[in-house]
Amino acid sequence: MQHLLNKHVLSIEISGIRKFFNLVADEEDIVSLTIGQPDFHTPEHIKEAAVQAIYDNKTTYTHNAGLLDLRKAISRFYEKSYHVSYHPENEVIVTTGASQAIDITFRTILNPGDEVLLPAPIYPGYEPLIRLAGAKPVHMDTTKTNLKLTKETLLQYITPKTKCLVLPYPSNPTGMSFTKEELATLVDVLKGKSIFILADEIYSQLVYDQAHTSIASFPDMKEKTIVINGVSKSHSMTGFRIGYALAPQWLSRQMLKVHQYNVSCATSISQYAALEALTNGLEDTKLMREAYQKRRDYVLKRLQAMGLACLKPEGAFYMFPRFPLKEKTSFQLGLDLVRKNRVALVPGDSFSSLGEGYMRLSYAYDQATLALGLDRLEEYLKNHLLN
Repeated sequence: MQHLLNKHVLSIEISGIRKFFNLVADEEDIVSLTIGQPDFHTPEHIKEAAVQAIYDNKTTYTHNAGLLDLRKAISRFYEKSYHVSYHPENEVIVTTGASQAIDITFRTILNPGDEVLLPAPIYPGYEPLIRLAGAKPVHMDTTKTNLKLTKETLLQYITPKTKCLVLPYPSNPTGMSFTKEELATLVDVLKGKSIFILADEIYSQLVYDQAHTSIASFPDMKEKTIVINGVSKSHSMTGFRIGYALAPQWLSRQMLKVHQYNVSCATSISQYAALEALTNGLEDTKLMREAYQKRRDYVLKRLQAMGLACLKPEGAFYMFPRFPLKEKTSFQLGLDLVRKNRVALVPGDSFSSLGEGYMRLSYAYDQATLALGLDRLEEYLKNHLLN
C-alpha cells in the first residue's frame, strides 16, 4: 500500500537535527549541545496566568485567529518594538507555534512549480513544508559572503518562477542577522518584484549588538511580507506552542482559512499565558538575552582559541564553526565526537548540503554544561583532528 501514499510525504525526511539528537539520546555521559531549547524556566507570572486560566474555566475554543486581547498585545508589541503596525482584528493570526504559521503561509501562497529561495545553510524546517505544498526549494549559497544573503547573491537566483524568499534572521543555525542598511539593499531588489517575503523573526528579541529591524517596516514591503514570530524563544515557552503570523488583510484572510481547517485555534490556556508574556513580561526577555550574550562571548573565545573558524553570532543562541574535516563528513565527525569524547553537536549538513564542513553548537545551556562540552571538544580536536 505504500505506493498509494502522498509522494511529497514520501520524499521528505525527519529533520537532521532531531535525527542526530535521537541517535545519541540513549548514550551515557553525553554532553549534548544540540537542541535550541532555552534552559530558563518559563517566568513564574506567565505560569501563574496559565494556571489561573484553567481555574477560570477558560478552556473552550477561542476565535479562529486567537483571543482578540492577545492579538492586540501582539500588535502593540510590533508597533513599539519594530515600528510596523498590524490591525489586530484582521492582520494577526495566533498559531500553534511558529512552525504552523510557516506551514499555513506556504499552503496559502504556493502552487506546484513555484520556487522558494532559501539562504543556506538554513534551518531544515522550511524545505519539507515547501515540498508538501508542491513547490521547489532553491538554496542560495551564503558561505562565501560571511553566511549572509547579499543583494548580488539574491539577484543570481531570482527567476520567473520565484514566488517567495524566506528571510530568517537572526538565523538558525548561523546566528547571523541583518542591519537596517543591509536589509535596505535587499529591499532595493525586492520592492519592484512580485515576490512574497516570509520573514521568520522568531529570534528577533535575541539580538545582541544592534537593534532588530523588521523588513516589513520598509515602505511598500508590508504588502508582500508575512512576518512569523512567537513566544517560544523570547520567553522560554517552547512547550506552550504559541506563534503568530502577521500579514496584510487581503492575505491574512486567506491564511486564516487554512489555519481554521488545520487546528481551529491555538490552545486557549497557552494563549492566556502568551497574553501575560506580551503584556507584563517584556522585561523577562532582557534578562535572558543578557545571559545568552555572555555565553556567546565565552563560547566564541573558546572556539577561536581551539583554532576553529567561527563568525561572531549577532543573535539567537547558536555557533556555526567550520571544521577541518579531512576525510570525514560533518555527520561522521558528529558521530566520532560522541563516541570518542562524549560531546554532541549538530552536523552542518542538517542545514542543507551547503552546511557541510560546519557543526552547529547551541549555547542555550548553563555555564557548567558549556564549559564541560567545550573541554571535551578541545580534547577531541587536539587528539584527533588538529594534530
